[in-house]
Amino acid sequence: MASIVSIIGKSKSGKTTLIEKLIPELKSRGYRVATIKHTLDDVTLDEPGKDSWRHIQAGSEATIIRTSTQVTLIKPMAEATIEYIAHLFAEDYDIVLAEGFKQDNAPKIEVHRRQVGPPLKNVKKLAAIASDEPLDTKVRQFSLDDIAGLVDLLEMGFIRPKENRVTLLVNDSDIPLSGFPKDFIAGILTAMATGLRGVGEVKSLKFFLKKAKPGQD
Repeated sequence: MASIVSIIGKSKSGKTTLIEKLIPELKSRGYRVATIKHTLDDVTLDEPGKDSWRHIQAGSEATIIRTSTQVTLIKPMAEATIEYIAHLFAEDYDIVLAEGFKQDNAPKIEVHRRQVGPPLKNVKKLAAIASDEPLDTKVRQFSLDDIAGLVDLLEMGFIRPKENRVTLLVNDSDIPLSGFPKDFIAGILTAMATGLRGVGEVKSLKFFLKKAKPGQD
């Protein structure tokens, strides 16, 4: 799974603006970028009476709307971890920038502006602060205009090497892999897939397992 970094900050601090600037800089360096937006407001994509709404009301656990220009996934759920949400992306990205999610476990960059008050307190995994003023903190600081510096931080500290990326999710949680376990799992699954009829060169492989509950076949 792609690396996830949350862009956090108080309301009107400029989180969306910073993400808008980070994306083209990352893309100019050859990285594939996806984003996640966290909001407390309900966003209506499946209005009552629409076909997608009727699918969900009938019991479908998820539905996808395909138009001539985009694909939209609707998956009703009360809560979901940021790792689970990122896993819903069908394609493989180099980095996912999440706006918000200050309580989740992903590394975070805080956006601070003097006019919105002091920085947030007790933020876990705070990697850096992008600010319009110097702050008395041990956390690494960047100017709000230093987009290249922020992307350098993302590139060196969070974006995984493009080659031989292996991700293991257990119960929707990302399990870190290194050394022998990573190479062993990658080697076994690649060998098994290569041996199947009609499979050519394995460039990516996704394996999904859901165990039956005790007593079920």
